Amino acid sequence: MAPRKVVITCAVTGAIHTPTMSPHLPITPDQIVADAIAAAEAGAAILHLHARNPETGQPDQTIEAFQRFLPRIKQQTNAVINITSGGSPYMKVEERVRPAAHFKPEVASLNMGSMNFGLFHLLDKYTEFQHPWERDHLANTRDLVFRNTFKDIEYILETCYDNGTRFEFECYDIGHLYNLKHFLERGLVKPPLFVQSVFGLLGGIGPHPEDVMHMKRTADRLFGDQYRWSVLGAGRHQLAIAAQAAAMGGNIRVGLEDSLWAGAGKLATSNADQVRLARSIIEGLGLEVATPDEARGILELKGGDKVDI
Repeated sequence: MAPRKVVITCAVTGAIHTPTMSPHLPITPDQIVADAIAAAEAGAAILHLHARNPETGQPDQTIEAFQRFLPRIKQQTNAVINITSGGSPYMKVEERVRPAAHFKPEVASLNMGSMNFGLFHLLDKYTEFQHPWERDHLANTRDLVFRNTFKDIEYILETCYDNGTRFEFECYDIGHLYNLKHFLERGLVKPPLFVQSVFGLLGGIGPHPEDVMHMKRTADRLFGDQYRWSVLGAGRHQLAIAAQAAAMGGNIRVGLEDSLWAGAGKLATSNADQVRLARSIIEGLGLEVATPDEARGILELKGGDKVDI
């Protein structure tokens, strides 16, 4: 019997971490391209991408910002490109969805519910910052709700519906799975659903092994064989949750968006560091890492030749 194929997604930079937190966080287009290509070469089948202001590192959801690196990545790798529609919690939904609507990627992320999105506790660790915006970015999350209402979710689905884009449904809590079930019952999303369970972010479900099992049991009950499961663990929980999920039949997301670490107290020097660690977990379990084309088959994607990048 052939070993099961496990899809590795790499989230290259995100909108959570700030330049002060790691010198290895990709900020400029050149850095994002180099890190994305290295992650793909290390085994990532899917590249989940955000854009940043190259001078300050602030999240930037303009089409122009993505244009500076998306074509270059597309030319250099066969990896599946996944564009965020989450952007930053401080952005409105119309701004967040614009790049995915414009570039029509094979995959776009979609957050499945509103939530508290706490980063303010990181101020206990970082006291001086390279850029003034960083402190406010963290401190203001004490009174921040990341808005993803039913209307917002419908807007993103409808905006991208005719593009053939599938979604990475980011579920930060059990209720988000029920929200996804609601949209499935209405026929607004189609199986196989790519469910990305997020653990360990303040405001969402925790990182305990029981939380991981509870999320999986609930998704199994709601979706049966109509979904493909993947997980991401925030911060230091990244690899432990990855190992548990891979053993339970899931796929894995790593990357500097989700964690800056490559072991206890050791900063990852690149996204590829984390992809290699994920790969070692997968292969240590007797499983195999999926290629980009195998991932396209597992998730039933439209193909890299049908995007506007």
